Amino acid sequence: MKYSIGIDFGTSSGRVLIIDVQTGAIIGMSVLQYKSGTMEKSLAGKPLPPDFALQDADDYIEVIEKGIPEAIENAGINAEDIVGLGVDFTSSTVVITDENLVPLSRFAQHKANPHAYVKLWKHHGAIEEANLMNEIGQQEESWLCHYGDNVSSEWLVPKALELKNKVPELLNEAAYLIEAGDWVVSTLIGENVRSNCAKGFKSFWNEADGFSKEFLAEIDEELPDIIEQKLDGRLSKIGEQAGTLSDEWSSKLGLPTQLPVATAIIDAHSALLGIGAIQKNQFTMVMGTSTCHLMLNEEQKKVSGISGSVKDAIIPDLFAYEAGQSAVGDLFGYIVSNTPQQYVVEAQAQNISVFDYLGQKAAQKNAGESGLVALDWHNGNRSPLSNSELSGMLIGQTLHTPYEDVYRAHLEATAFGTKMIMNAYAEAGMTIDEVFACGGLPQKNALLMQIYADVLNKPIHISASDYASGIGAAILGGVAGDCHPNIESAVQSMKQPLLKTIQPIPENVAIYEKLFGIYEEMHRYFGLEKPGIMKKLKDLAQ
Repeated sequence: MKYSIGIDFGTSSGRVLIIDVQTGAIIGMSVLQYKSGTMEKSLAGKPLPPDFALQDADDYIEVIEKGIPEAIENAGINAEDIVGLGVDFTSSTVVITDENLVPLSRFAQHKANPHAYVKLWKHHGAIEEANLMNEIGQQEESWLCHYGDNVSSEWLVPKALELKNKVPELLNEAAYLIEAGDWVVSTLIGENVRSNCAKGFKSFWNEADGFSKEFLAEIDEELPDIIEQKLDGRLSKIGEQAGTLSDEWSSKLGLPTQLPVATAIIDAHSALLGIGAIQKNQFTMVMGTSTCHLMLNEEQKKVSGISGSVKDAIIPDLFAYEAGQSAVGDLFGYIVSNTPQQYVVEAQAQNISVFDYLGQKAAQKNAGESGLVALDWHNGNRSPLSNSELSGMLIGQTLHTPYEDVYRAHLEATAFGTKMIMNAYAEAGMTIDEVFACGGLPQKNALLMQIYADVLNKPIHISASDYASGIGAAILGGVAGDCHPNIESAVQSMKQPLLKTIQPIPENVAIYEKLFGIYEEMHRYFGLEKPGIMKKLKDLAQ
């Protein structure tokens, strides 16, 4: 038997999977939390500015060094039977390095400099830069329509401009700005390579024209050279072998010499491979800390508020489309963390988690019974508004509102946000025949998925595995190792089975249509007509 390694780098942890390349069975696994976590409040004892979200790249190395040997040991296999390795990563998560790909945060003189650290996807310190790009880009750049006519502060180019504006001396010292997935692959093979997936979605790049130098020059006359130089590296496409494991890493990890390493892929995009949703007209929700909503199509259509559309970024010859919500699992965690003490005590008495306790109480309520509607913008709105300065809100509360109603209203809000995105795809002429859900939430929260089926008025196919992204990375590892002739063949052999299909409940569908109408009004007023209200509040809070 032969095996592939899939390494899934998420927001808070890294997961190493050992996968049978013929059946897709998970043979072994290791999960490591990032030692430093996500630094949002302080660094080296000093407070961080608002909207910062940093990580330490050395935590990713620890996942590799500890996780791979541990997963192999758990699998009980001979490492010589491993034929390939693939990597997926959250994006846009940016590592700032020297010419040898060493993160600048590793050097003593930069230990206290927040800009030397990894800028996580949800780092929004580049809001001003993104706003400037939006202002200029929407005036004349027709290509911006392929990014939903919006620029997000989450992407690499705004983060690059943030470095130039805030710490130009650090940017001058840096040799490369590199997506974390590309950095991991480049480190393992000892060569600077760039994935067409992340490069296309997060850097305003396409294979035909490269970077839009004219647009970049309008933003800042030095920006075209900065992007050209700092994003330099050999291009490697999804489905290709990026290179082979260096002798140093082969020895360190106990892996075969010259082990094929696949091109890195964005984590949500990798999930499509893991669940087998690789046909057009399939709408896939990758649900975790945030949610990504992906589709494939032969044509490049203009879809309002998407994060991008890039050819060959998941499946050869098809355009991959990505939209997303910035706060989903994070939002639920926030709501649960503020649960009244009485509920916490009751959950403990029943020996269940507060999540489960709130879910049980919320499930006893009917759709619309709470009289509440929330906006799920607690981490900004990624799609369709692409505005990280927006914030959450809840209307309809009274002195009699129980906390389970607040919890349920926020579950519903994320479903309404997804419907806004689905409608944007449909309005662009993309037919949606099937809906898939995978990630860390769908298997664990039955109430959430029933609400989604009712709000979207679509059956939802739930993946049996919450490791879809890691499976997808392992699929690419198997293709790189020549165990399959192409991605499609590998997916058919290695994709994960479905757990169940959730059907919409007609009476709930009718009620949620009315609630969604209220959500749309709130969305339009606070997101389009009066977005400055939330920004004023945010500025006062700072």
